[in-house]
Amino acid sequence: MESWPPGGSGPAEAGPRLRGLRGADLAASASLLSGAGAEAGCSAPAVAAVLPAGGSGERMGVPTPKQFCPILERPLISYTLQALERVSWIKDIVVAVTGENMEAMKCIIQRYQHKGISLVESGVTRHRSIFNGLKALVEDQPNRRLSKPEVVIIHDAVRPFVEEDVLLKVVTAAKEHGAAGAIRPLVSTVISPSADGCLDHSLERARHRASEMPQAFLFDVIYEAYQQCSDYDLEFGTECLHLALKYCHIKAKLIEGSPDLWKVTYKRDLYAAESIIKERISQQICVVMDTKEDEEHVGHRLEEMLKNELNHVKVTSGRDLQHIILEECYNFVCVNVMTSDFEETQKLLNMLEESNLSILYPVVVISVQFLDYESVPFGQKMENLMRIREFAKEVKKTNILLYGLLVYYPQIFFSLL
Repeated sequence: MESWPPGGSGPAEAGPRLRGLRGADLAASASLLSGAGAEAGCSAPAVAAVLPAGGSGERMGVPTPKQFCPILERPLISYTLQALERVSWIKDIVVAVTGENMEAMKCIIQRYQHKGISLVESGVTRHRSIFNGLKALVEDQPNRRLSKPEVVIIHDAVRPFVEEDVLLKVVTAAKEHGAAGAIRPLVSTVISPSADGCLDHSLERARHRASEMPQAFLFDVIYEAYQQCSDYDLEFGTECLHLALKYCHIKAKLIEGSPDLWKVTYKRDLYAAESIIKERISQQICVVMDTKEDEEHVGHRLEEMLKNELNHVKVTSGRDLQHIILEECYNFVCVNVMTSDFEETQKLLNMLEESNLSILYPVVVISVQFLDYESVPFGQKMENLMRIREFAKEVKKTNILLYGLLVYYPQIFFSLL
């Protein structure tokens, strides 16, 4: 088993952190699981996660297993790991991958700076892979870092959009009931065919639900279930909640999940996932300007125009670049007013490269320069164009997409503002 040292919570995903929390109860549960409750004398359960990632992606019809298929040039499984890493109360993440993909998984962990990930070899079926992940949490290993948790989350490597609120709900319910899992309403009616290919019977759609991930269990419950599991269930079974019911007589609590819990299964799902990711990282634009906020300049009119035109996007501004980057904005409009040499843009690019923000998602920077066309020689205009092109070529290597916009205006127009 391979493991990487824990490094706290990983980089957070763009978009909303907690969605759908209802009242103070879940907020209190989050505080308890993160350790704040433990400091107050409460017992915070140790939580780990197991991700089976040994599938071949046969239904997708591509040679690369779907968990390693790229979305915006980054493997799908990396997004799922990031979604779990950002949850501070998940202490360990165990990923079960095939032996032939072990090195590829190590490279993903290193390249995208994932923390606290342990790797085990997967089994030939989903249940066998999960069982291997569970065993890694209890069996003695050389240089052992993992410890047995009280609650374990089981999640799919190809469900990258899981939010902290649903993880919190299933873990809280599992601690009370022994097992819990996310569900969604059925979209289509389920029918059962007869041996000769004719309709035998159908299920009443309103009375049934689709079982989704994540699921959570008291560790002793699900581990005992797998230890007692028949070879037939290990070979052909797919539902972990059923194992807890069948072998441990635990009736799982069912938690209504959000539409984002869908599983990337077919090739078209990759395009849908890419669209969702692009939408999430496009919800905020940060305007950076090298003038004071109370100074009148045409650049401030640009900011106001963006706020008026992009009413579905959060437009923020500021001169504290470090603070802006910490807020994980991935879209910047950098306005160069005081100088003609893109000094503010260069400063922003340097800080973005140092922050490694673009490791996870592409960062878009639009460099805007306002120049008085009467006082700036034509040669300097062309020089400015060439400089921004050279900047763009260089930073593209680090996943930063730089665009230039030169705005020439008469000085008298500025005087009238």
